[in-house]
Amino acid sequence: MKIFLVAGEPSGDRLGAALMAGLRVLRPDVEFAGVAGPLMQAAGMASLFPMEELSVMGIAEVLPRYFHLKRRIREVAEAVVASDAVALVTIDSPDFGLRVAALVKAMKPAVRTIHYVAPSVWAWRPGRAAKMARHVDHVLALLPFEPPYMQAAGMSCDFVGHPVVAEALASEEERAVWAGTGPLLLALPGSRRGEVSRLMPVLGEVVGLLATRYPGLRVALPTVPGVAGLVREMAAGWPVTPTIVEEAGAKRGAFAAADVAVAASGTVSLELAANGCPMVIAYDMHPLTLWLMRRAALIDTVTLVNLVSETRVVPEFIGERCRADLIAPAVEALLADPSPQEGAMSLVMERLGKGGTPPGLRAAQSVLSVL
Repeated sequence: MKIFLVAGEPSGDRLGAALMAGLRVLRPDVEFAGVAGPLMQAAGMASLFPMEELSVMGIAEVLPRYFHLKRRIREVAEAVVASDAVALVTIDSPDFGLRVAALVKAMKPAVRTIHYVAPSVWAWRPGRAAKMARHVDHVLALLPFEPPYMQAAGMSCDFVGHPVVAEALASEEERAVWAGTGPLLLALPGSRRGEVSRLMPVLGEVVGLLATRYPGLRVALPTVPGVAGLVREMAAGWPVTPTIVEEAGAKRGAFAAADVAVAASGTVSLELAANGCPMVIAYDMHPLTLWLMRRAALIDTVTLVNLVSETRVVPEFIGERCRADLIAPAVEALLADPSPQEGAMSLVMERLGKGGTPPGLRAAQSVLSVL
């Protein structure tokens, strides 16, 4: 049995690798093809082209690459049809993956189409669910409140748990590496070049302001291969020289040891919650993209910890409020008293499936149930 997988960014690569492992447990004869990141490739899957080509977010950011991405959409769809795959699983990156699914359904309706990570129709553009239903058979949801939205649009949907609950936490040795006397700040500028370019200067200013209040301040700066060079370049002039972290064990240790984090919006807030690390969310994007998203927004927060816990304990600094003079005082408040976020972070982990069947295996069970 062959399954075609398409991942578009590092978070999708992690989901894909866990799904592959789960499918191999349940169906040892399974084979894979598609678009993969380093984790999926390490699990034995060849990629049609580098996954990083698809790691683009925002209308204004996509426009310059529109024709290239359109060619890639057709190329991937044709590869699915040419293969003997029984299913196409598109993982996150809906602007790319769902267009592939639509072409595949039009060319070869027998292929079962499955989308992993329900689009946030509860946050904006609710009509996307109905459009998805035209060419998607089944959805794997990461958040417990999402299945009813998908089912109402005509697709089957299972809550499979969020992968953050199954990720390994730091060992005592990994955590001990970060032992020190001054507070440890975790700076997380994101995994896409555009968001890194916008957030790194702000993070540098935040570090400068905090360093005047905390002379022993230490800064950990985790990054991923696709943007590591840019992160190093932009951190070169920071008032406190950060420790740039790429190795997985060192990242785990930094997340576990950090006293507070300033992070880009996204699933990283859940990783911080898993480690009990209080956080401030900061994010900026192209003004056109920001304006359009605000006009379409159905919610008052972009932070998953706030949404899943049904609280608003994580402060956010988005767009024009993504300023160091606003962010630094919020960080200081958490350094003084992190307790307001502790209960919310614990509740989030419980609701996302901590202690249950690993999400990768649950996702595999769900995929096989519709084949």
